[in-house]
Amino acid sequence: MPSPFPSRSALFALTSLLFIVAGCRSPSPAVPSARELLDARTNYPARWWAPVATNGAPAWEIFPQDARPGEVILSKRNELGLLSNFAATPFTFHGRRYASLEGFWQMMKFPENDTDPRATYNGLRWRWTREQVAQMTGFEAKHAGDLGSENMEQMGIPWVTFEGQQMEYRPSVPGEHYRLIVAATKEKVRQNPEVKTVLLATGNLVLKPDHHQETNAPAAWRYYEILMQIRTELQAENARNPAQ
Repeated sequence: MPSPFPSRSALFALTSLLFIVAGCRSPSPAVPSARELLDARTNYPARWWAPVATNGAPAWEIFPQDARPGEVILSKRNELGLLSNFAATPFTFHGRRYASLEGFWQMMKFPENDTDPRATYNGLRWRWTREQVAQMTGFEAKHAGDLGSENMEQMGIPWVTFEGQQMEYRPSVPGEHYRLIVAATKEKVRQNPEVKTVLLATGNLVLKPDHHQETNAPAAWRYYEILMQIRTELQAENARNPAQ
């Protein structure tokens, strides 16, 4: 009757196999501690995290000192504000000039021409033209966009347009509007050297917005994530061409 237990040689072979398999596993990457992440801030300008007075500050603002370890707030109070959609960072896209990414974003809510359904809808008031909004920056562009949003709601339409193409404004899954915003953001960075410099200067920090956003905001709203994607592409490009 054969023994129910494995032989000594079989046990040795099994042990050796387990040892080899275990040795082939890649070690788990070390996760930096909060202390290490805070210490890493010494590689960046201290003003990026310098505390600011909160009394009298606008309710929408997230402050530089609110960043967690490994993060930086894209505050408009320092040069990181160049990365904001509000910044006056003109760029040309599809042959047209825009004064800011915010102006580009908000002008898509406005009629493209006199036959546009938004232009012919009874009862709507358009205080600015599409071209005027395209040349706005900062809160001026945002306020113009608020009017556009009100008119969209009054019409009951969920779309904006670019070059005659309608696209859903707040899709649950990133679509054409998102791809358009990403492409325009890349042009903003490419055509404004100071923006590119600041973006690359953030290294591997996690970028965070300087204003409160709605929960589960559409992907196009998360400009800080778009910027991190562009930063990764630029870093890879620089690694391939270190002389540039």
